Amino acid sequence: MGNIVAIVGRPNVGKSTLYNRLVGSRDAITDDFSGVTRDRKYGFCEWNGKRFTVVDTGGFVQGSEDVYEAAIRAQVRIAIEEAAVILFMVDAQTGVTDLDEEMARVLRRGNKPVYLVVNKVDTHKHLMEGNEFWSLGFENTFFIASISGSGTGDLLDAVVEHIEKEEYFETQLPKLAIIGRPNVGKSSLTNALLGEERNIVTATAGTTRDPIHAHYNKFGKEFILIDTAGIRKKTKVEEDLEFYSVMRAIRAVEEADVCLLVLDATLGIESQDLNILRLAQKRHKGIVILVNKWDLMEKSTNTARDYERAIKSRLAPFDDVPVMFISALEKQRIFQAVEVAMDVYANRTRRVKTSDLNDILIPIIEATPPPSVHGRYPKFKYITQLPTHYPSFAFFVNNPNYVRDSYVQFLENQLRKHFNFTGVPIEVYMRSK
Repeated sequence: MGNIVAIVGRPNVGKSTLYNRLVGSRDAITDDFSGVTRDRKYGFCEWNGKRFTVVDTGGFVQGSEDVYEAAIRAQVRIAIEEAAVILFMVDAQTGVTDLDEEMARVLRRGNKPVYLVVNKVDTHKHLMEGNEFWSLGFENTFFIASISGSGTGDLLDAVVEHIEKEEYFETQLPKLAIIGRPNVGKSSLTNALLGEERNIVTATAGTTRDPIHAHYNKFGKEFILIDTAGIRKKTKVEEDLEFYSVMRAIRAVEEADVCLLVLDATLGIESQDLNILRLAQKRHKGIVILVNKWDLMEKSTNTARDYERAIKSRLAPFDDVPVMFISALEKQRIFQAVEVAMDVYANRTRRVKTSDLNDILIPIIEATPPPSVHGRYPKFKYITQLPTHYPSFAFFVNNPNYVRDSYVQFLENQLRKHFNFTGVPIEVYMRSK
């Protein structure tokens, strides 16, 4: 089902505060990257060894009161379809409102685990007042104060019961997901690869199906293609469409091994693309960037090179990502794109022998040692790859705290230079020996 936790509720009950508490400290870092919006609506959380994506639905609604309510209703329905767990937030200090009751009715009809989160319970009086929310009929009710964090630990303990632990499987077919904003050509690419028109939109407006999983087996390549495109007719509420496409993309990222991010050549890379890329990076997925509609671009000698440089400058520091220029309609370079994606999959599952790591990297570390901290030099003893489902490495060092971030980045660059990890986020850990 994809490990997605959605926070729903009417405005001003504290959804963003809870969201920031769950992902905030981790996500604050991404503000250093250019083009990343500060009003982040989805991010990454880890609790008790389980990882999941949190979506703040409140970030997707703008507009007048009536548009507001329509959009909120639409979001609750989409959240029921797409998320693994739903956190339904209400405000203890306001009490039960009509909109709360209506949302509760919709959520009770769904088949997903719903946790009623009664927020702003920061005194005993508020706790007494909050008891009226039992009338909404949810067995799992938690009383919290998201500003101080009181009660959020128990809530998370309950939530992660429904989150699947990530395993390391080598035997299954690779899963490739085509992601990107609406109208960049995701459907055309899927159809071009599979060689058939897929009729995705069903007759009834607003119906959904799961993201389509197609089994691709041609030219000696075999994988599962996850297509998120065009599954719903546009509804009256435009915000609903944006929210819907983002939920689809997040869910595809969760399921995939390698994400093919499709951009429109005429528009370039936008902040929403960067947000979803950062998410794929944090979830340690392989990444390939496909610049579609390249046939429409005016070209001179270095157009592609300059375009690629511009994209990579937005991705830094993680810019070891393949960029391909394709045309889904003209079928230009789409099969090369598949080959590159399969290479990235191979890089993501690559295991490097411990002896090779030490033979190559220890001499490099000796030749360019880390700078001293307070007159002490970190001494590296030994390197090994960890048994995770993505490339991660432990460097054993006499004092891990003395190794600066810039040197960790240097070590990652050396790993990329000597062992091919193009398109794959890697983790470098300093461990005390």
